[in-house]
Amino acid sequence: MSLQSDPLTRDIRIGAVFPQNEIGTNPADIARHATTVEAMGLKHLLAFDHVIGGSLAAYPELQGRYNSNTMFHEVFVLFGYLAALTTDLELASGVIILPQRQTALAAKQAAEIDLLSGGRLRLGVGIGWNKIEYEALNENFRNRASRIEDQVSLMRELWCEPLVNHTTPYHSVRDAGILPLPVQRPIPIWFGGSAEPAVRRAARIGDGFMSTTALGPNLDAILGWINDELDRVGKPRSGFGLEGRISMALGDEDRWKREFAFWREAGATHISLETNGGVFHGVDAHLAALERGLRAVEDL
Repeated sequence: MSLQSDPLTRDIRIGAVFPQNEIGTNPADIARHATTVEAMGLKHLLAFDHVIGGSLAAYPELQGRYNSNTMFHEVFVLFGYLAALTTDLELASGVIILPQRQTALAAKQAAEIDLLSGGRLRLGVGIGWNKIEYEALNENFRNRASRIEDQVSLMRELWCEPLVNHTTPYHSVRDAGILPLPVQRPIPIWFGGSAEPAVRRAARIGDGFMSTTALGPNLDAILGWINDELDRVGKPRSGFGLEGRISMALGDEDRWKREFAFWREAGATHISLETNGGVFHGVDAHLAALERGLRAVEDL
């Protein structure tokens, strides 16, 4: 299933996943990781998002998922730091859990990162799965799917206009704005997710889709939903981004090449090489894995 009639001629931007859970807390290590990723020629750095995690003792259902023992650097602050350390590297969130945040504040933070980075932000968003976070942030978990659509609409207005009037059941902004505006007007908004409504929402109102689904029938279904929804709303495939992910912690060069070939055939515009997974220890090991993965796929 392809999103492009001639995918083999499309340039693919290869980037890296920031090893949120494994990089540690040393600012020098964080800086070295980002600057080395850029020096290697990788095009973007993608960072995961979670604000708070529950304990396994209180929430046994979190076994095997992110919890209070899992470390996450705050993405907007992290990107503000990395914007000053890099010059060309795109900064991508993969994904910000948008409905657990105040919309105008998130729009303001994103605009500032885009401004300070010279227009290098790609804002990946999603609705998330962790009710614990929503409760801690005093936001409604039940209406998050419908609310994110209004959030995206409002954010795009705030990024493009000095004064906004936007009144809906979820927001009330009257003759107000968020100066300074971002460089990109609007900042590109990509979506993550795997459920059919989330995937179709991405195709309908998003600029691209970030996949975390392994190759197989589930991913084939996702690509089919994207195609179907793009057709339904009359959006050209050539203007819609698609990002795949290849795990450096799984398999070897032959597997990575097969996965890269799949994504190329599927019409991917972006591919992220991921080193999370508990296999690599220390920044040097993560960077060496990225270099090995890049060598495996860059000439395909």
